[in-house]
This record gives sequence, structure tokens and C-alpha cells, in this order.
Amino acid sequence: MTDPAPRSAPAAGRPGRRRRRSLGDFSAYWFLAPGLIVYAIFVLWPIAQTAWLSLFDWNGLTAGRWAGPDNYLRAFGDRRITGALGHSFAFIGFYALLPTAIGLVLTGLLSRVRVYGLTFFRAVLFLPQILATVVIAVAWRWIYDIDGPLNAGLRAIGLGGLTRAWLGDFDLALPSVGMIGAWMTYGLCMVLFLAGAQKIPRELYESARLDGAGAVREFLTVTLPALRGEIQVALVLTVTFALRNFDIVWNTTAGGPGSSTAVPSVYIYQGAFLTREVGYAAAISVLLTILILAVTGIVLWTLRERRS
Repeated sequence: MTDPAPRSAPAAGRPGRRRRRSLGDFSAYWFLAPGLIVYAIFVLWPIAQTAWLSLFDWNGLTAGRWAGPDNYLRAFGDRRITGALGHSFAFIGFYALLPTAIGLVLTGLLSRVRVYGLTFFRAVLFLPQILATVVIAVAWRWIYDIDGPLNAGLRAIGLGGLTRAWLGDFDLALPSVGMIGAWMTYGLCMVLFLAGAQKIPRELYESARLDGAGAVREFLTVTLPALRGEIQVALVLTVTFALRNFDIVWNTTAGGPGSSTAVPSVYIYQGAFLTREVGYAAAISVLLTILILAVTGIVLWTLRERRS
């Protein structure tokens, strides 16, 4: 007959181990506390304060007057804001979709061709990301100038009829500013995709080639699915940059000519610091934040990993 005593001893010890484990798990959260406190003070509290200010009619100096949802209702009916949102969505094409497409095409080409000095080229392509946006804006303002190198190049090849003040043209100012954003972000996308492509097993490419796959099919069946995570990160970063864009627009066109390049951030700046409509500017900020969260959520949901 088997003695049950040896089995009861470990059973008695389980609650103690469970308690120690739960205490250990709980104590691990204390290591996160400093970061959470800093995040709450410098991120969550300003957001909450902005949301609170959006409910007041306040000029930033005198006492504010309770306005409730009036600032939000005004923003929804303001045609300048809806027009600015249209410009922001147009910038998504330049800041996010175009750089992502260029990065994927170049990554697909480089996955088939061995390039010497790839680390150097990656550093050069990433250079716009570490430059101050004000510096980039001033440099491109000179490039687009009527006497700048772009127009000089067009005159040199006999296309002087195309020269113009690019940033002063009502029809071309928006795409001209958009191309600055494309130049800034395509290096980031390409570096992300190249890093992801290096993790793809070479056997997959060899198998695809043995099956007779050409360059396009190899890209669509091997490279593109393997870069889903990198594409997701690139789109979230670049779409967010396009929607909250301010530095490039303000330092190149200040929203002009007219309002052809104005974005919501321009009206937030003008309301907060120029026209002294702080409550209205705060309401636009809250709406822009919600829009950015919604768009990035759609991007994450669309490109999520599907188990099937």
C-alpha cells in the first residue's frame, strides 16, 4: 500500500510558492514605475490639460470662459479645417505611400544584386532623418527658388519654359512640399526594409528560383510577405509624420500661397500664438490627435498578422 504522506508535503508547499511568485510578479511592476511616472507627467498630463482647455474660450491671458463643446462644433463647421485635413491626407501619399513604394522596389532589387558598401549607402540614405527639419526646409526653399538650382538645371537642358517659383504656385506648391517629405522619409523606409530583408532565409529565394519564379513573383511571394512587420512600422511612422506635419510647411510656405498648403497644425499654431484663440486651437489639437490614433489603428489592423 502506498503512503499518501509524501504527496501531501509538496501540496502544502504550493500556496507558499504561489504567494512568493505573485509577490515577485507584482514587485516587477515597480521597475516600470519611473518610466510610467515620467510618461504620465510629460505625455498624459499635457494631453489631459489640452482637452480641458478645449472646453474654454480663452485668450491665454485673461480668465477663460466655459464654452463646452462650442470649440469642437466650430472646428467641425470650419471649412479651413476640412480643407487643411484634405491637404494632410494628400501629404500621406507623399510622406508615406510614395517612400514605402520606393523603399520596397529598391529592397527587392538589392535582394537580387549584391551591393558593396551597403552600410555606407544606408547611412547616407538615413541622413535626412537626423537633420533638423528647419535646415531641410531652408535648403529646399533655396532649391525651389526662382533662381535656385532646380530652375537652373531646367534652363540648362532647354526646359526653361517649365521654370517657376515652385513654392509660390497655387497648383504646384502642395506637391512641391510633399516631395520634400518624400525625400525625408524614403531613406527611413528603405533602411527598415533592408534590415528586414537581411533576416529572410536565402533558402526561400533559392526555392522560389528553382520553382521558376521571376523577379516580380519572387518579390511578391517571398520579400513582400516577410516584410509585413517592417511595412507596418514604416507606415505608422510616416503617416503620423504626414498628419502632424508642421515644421516643413511652416518654414517653406507658412501654409500659402493662400491656403493651398495649410494643414491643421498651422491653424493650431496660429490660434495658440497669433490670434490668441487658445481654446479653439486646443480643440483642433484634440481632434487631430484622435484622427492620428484612428488612422494608425486602421494601418495596424489592416497589416496585422493573420493566423490563417
